[in-house]
Amino acid sequence: MKKKAGYSPEMAKKMYLFFIEYSGSGAPSFSKFARAIGVTLADLEGFRKHKKFNRAYLECTEIRKDYIIDRALEKRFDGSFTKFLLSADTEQKERENENEFLLHLEVKE
Repeated sequence: MKKKAGYSPEMAKKMYLFFIEYSGSGAPSFSKFARAIGVTLADLEGFRKHKKFNRAYLECTEIRKDYIIDRALEKRFDGSFTKFLLSADTEQKERENENEFLLHLEVKE
C-alpha cells in the first residue's frame, strides 16, 4: 500500500501533466489522479486552498472537458452521455457559486 501523499508545491504541475499526457482508457479524471498519487478526492479538494494548485485544478477541469468533447466528436464517446457529464459539471459549479456572497457598494458624495 502506498504511503498517503500530503500537499507539495510540485503537485499542481504533476496533476497538470497527468491530465495533458493522459493515455489510459476513458477520460482523465481527478479520482484517477488521486489514486495515482495515493490520496482521496477529499484530499484534492482540500489542496485547492493553495492558489497554485487551485489554478491547476481549474485548468485540468477544462482539459477534461475538451477531452470528453473531442472523444464525442470522434464518435468514441456517446453524445448523450457526454452532454450529461458536461451538464453535471455545470451544475456542480453553480452549487459551488451558491455559497458566494457578492456585495457592491457605491459611495456617492
